[in-house]
Amino acid sequence: MSLGACCVICCRRMGTSTPPPKSRPSWRELRNIIKLTGSLILGGSLFLTYEVLALKKSLTIDSQVVEKEKMKSYIYVHTVPLDRRENHGIACQARKELHKTVRKILTASAKIFRSPFSDTFSTVDVEDHECSVWLLLRKSRSADRAARLEAVREMSEACHWHDYQYRIIAQACDPSTLIGLARSKESDLRFFLPPPPLPSVKEDFSIEEELRQLLASLPQTELDECIQYFTSLALSESSQSLAAQKGGLWCFGGNGLPYAESFGDVPSATVGMFCLEAIVKHSEISSHCDHIEAHGGLQLLQRLYHLHKDCPKVQRNIVRIIGNMALNEHLHPAIVRSGWVSIMAEALKSHLIVEASHAARTLANLDRETVQEKYPDGVYVLHPQYRTSQPIKADVLFIHGLMGAAFKTWRQQDSERVLTEKALEDEDRYTTCWPKTWLAKDCPALRIISVEYDTNLSDWRARCPMERKSIAFRSNELLSKLRAAGVGDRPMIWISHSMGGLLVKKMLLEASKKPELSTFINNTRGIIFYSVPHHGSHLAEYSVNVRYLLFPSLEVKELSKDSPALKTLQDDFLEFAKTKNFQVLNFVETQPTFIGSMIKLHVVPVESADLGIGDLIPVDVNHLNICKPKTKDAFLYQRTVQFIREALGKDLED
Repeated sequence: MSLGACCVICCRRMGTSTPPPKSRPSWRELRNIIKLTGSLILGGSLFLTYEVLALKKSLTIDSQVVEKEKMKSYIYVHTVPLDRRENHGIACQARKELHKTVRKILTASAKIFRSPFSDTFSTVDVEDHECSVWLLLRKSRSADRAARLEAVREMSEACHWHDYQYRIIAQACDPSTLIGLARSKESDLRFFLPPPPLPSVKEDFSIEEELRQLLASLPQTELDECIQYFTSLALSESSQSLAAQKGGLWCFGGNGLPYAESFGDVPSATVGMFCLEAIVKHSEISSHCDHIEAHGGLQLLQRLYHLHKDCPKVQRNIVRIIGNMALNEHLHPAIVRSGWVSIMAEALKSHLIVEASHAARTLANLDRETVQEKYPDGVYVLHPQYRTSQPIKADVLFIHGLMGAAFKTWRQQDSERVLTEKALEDEDRYTTCWPKTWLAKDCPALRIISVEYDTNLSDWRARCPMERKSIAFRSNELLSKLRAAGVGDRPMIWISHSMGGLLVKKMLLEASKKPELSTFINNTRGIIFYSVPHHGSHLAEYSVNVRYLLFPSLEVKELSKDSPALKTLQDDFLEFAKTKNFQVLNFVETQPTFIGSMIKLHVVPVESADLGIGDLIPVDVNHLNICKPKTKDAFLYQRTVQFIREALGKDLED
């Protein structure tokens, strides 16, 4: 501006003055011109230097970030061409301008409070409209736990991001954030990278041979009789099967003959199942989990998981092993690196309750950010299976009976089952596990746990012939597992069917003798017994059907009417219950039950189901359906929910 004014003044002087005589410019005039030109050149040089340095600073990339990206074992590449139309339009431009404004505000506030805009990503060159992704990543690594949880929640609720933005999160987030996203109900599966490539299979080696080698490499210490049995059976069967395959003949001389299921199976599939069952047992021992990981078990099991997509039983056993390994926190990095979190995140969203519940257990054991409890093998959380802001105020525990299971015992009555397609559309019409679908919706403030353990009608069909577990032994075993899962810390309701009710009574009696388990007693608010034979059953007296009852199992023998252990349990529990303040509700069947194809038996008569305290309600169903409501509006279910709400009334209000 000063240069322009000077030029105007000079022009006016020249216009108003008489033309001077032509002469050469003086030295003084030349010096003034040189000064003016030099100032312009120097100022321009300084301006250009400043701009170059500023541009260089803005383009500087944090080398640590680059090195971290180089260290990644795999990267996510674009496999689907992007739609260029997404980058145009009024909405896109408006979103960009909004992101620019937010970034400027955050930058200004950071300068005011003298805090960096971002520690890890301060010098990364990103587009303005991508800042929200990086800000959430930074927030997910905050020292404040509440901020980390909020960041994961915001990520999981993002529904307007482009595909590449999900991939940025997938590549840059830490393991804790990844596990949190896997346990968030609304998370998009694009948050999870595909598992890294698996090592190639050795030549002349089958999957079954590698599985057998893994089993043979595990220690033979700290093993109970059942683990020894499963291990020896798997190794001997696999040796004979593999030798026969190489010779072109499968011989039938192995120890697998007691397993009726093995007769019609392909030898390799049978070998795989034997080995898997043995490894499941080994994975319950912490030191053996280290050996499974060290010998490449995580990768081998993943290969087997993908090969048996059409065999849920194989996949469930594999997930059980991973869930048992996740009980050991020092193995979490190896489990995450091998890609199991991505697999579990997908399985958790399955419409199949059994598959989803196995995955939920594994992820809960991995999630040390929001879950303090640990869930041993056989303890499954039916609700909540995802992270939730809903406060949990009480526990409801489901204990199945003889020949039952954690899920199938509590399904809807089969006679009312609708077509599979309809069931998937509306779980209120049919459910394969009513505590998971119905009770969780009606009482969302409950943690619902279902327990599973092996039982048999006879030793003829026993999974482990060495196993002779009495009610007393099982009750102590379940007590330790439930305590690890945090049971006893909240008010609770016990719901049991058949022999499961005897276990509940024995667990409470055992807990009353141990001061460290006193919370089990103090927090028990009520017990529901579905056809529990408090005074015994005629089941053990029938031996007509050779297949089931020629060799009654220990569990069946303990249910006989003349069992001294059963009478002692009943007397001790009645004496114990009189001094406690919890409610009791008894249901009993009135119809006989078909056992096999030859026996029609009234398993639990009305007089045997009468505990002596609490209401006794006869229901016109058989022993198997006494815990399976026909519909959500059925009396069985509605009376159960009413009891839970009444027993936990004050606790749910608080």
